[in-house]
Amino acid sequence: MGNKKYFLLALLFHMALLVSASSVDTLIVHSKAMNKDIKNVVITPNGYGKKNTPYKVVYLLHGAGGDYKAWLKVAPKLTAYADQYNIIIVCPDGDVKSWYLDSPIDPTFKYETYVSKELVAEIDDKYNTVKNANARAITGYSMGGHGAFYLAFKHYDVWGVAASMSGGVDIRPYALKWGIPDRLGSFAENPEHWENNSVINLVHLISDKKLVFQVDCGTEDFFYEDNKRLHEKLMERKIPHEYIERPGKHNPDYWRNSIKYQLLFFNEFFNNHTTDQ
Repeated sequence: MGNKKYFLLALLFHMALLVSASSVDTLIVHSKAMNKDIKNVVITPNGYGKKNTPYKVVYLLHGAGGDYKAWLKVAPKLTAYADQYNIIIVCPDGDVKSWYLDSPIDPTFKYETYVSKELVAEIDDKYNTVKNANARAITGYSMGGHGAFYLAFKHYDVWGVAASMSGGVDIRPYALKWGIPDRLGSFAENPEHWENNSVINLVHLISDKKLVFQVDCGTEDFFYEDNKRLHEKLMERKIPHEYIERPGKHNPDYWRNSIKYQLLFFNEFFNNHTTDQ
């Protein structure tokens, strides 16, 4: 009888853990800018819905060829991180090669507008969030690293803190790769599109030092030299930032390690800044 009672108590405890654990949902958002529905992963932490306290939000952008579920494969511990830091995590679908731009040549691609305006507004409407830039963070890997800085540099009224891992921060050297010409046109015919949409050329937008951000890239990554040049340009202009380079390639192992430290970086920012509604 005693063993049966112990088993029932253990089962109830296990069920309680399952009920209270973080939740992974798919949110479908209609983009008016592109006239289509877009899927997004939303992870809410343990206890969400039981408290009146609003939550900070971290947006994670995937790389070229990925989709809204890519981050769950890259970092399976995201649900545990949502619980650990008591945050909401949002993973948008950025198409396989949007580069998170509003394409100057293709009006059907407006992912800058989608993520920075439509998605943020929908998340703030559907979830109990702190509706304040100081309570929003954004990061991503590869194409998503470009996207995170591109969006944060241009919309630092939306995100107070940002990071990039293995980011394509200068797209100009890759004029024939990863579908970028589909978004910007050929470099030979539209050089201004490439100049105006490379993150390394947008640092003047944050020269007033409003944005807190971190650059992270492995020394064996094919984007390493681009990230190093971005760091040097920021240093020359005396724009505060964190810079990390360490052994590593352009792969999920590197990103899986990076996200642990970037979430800590974001958490410290959240704790040090006012996040009133």
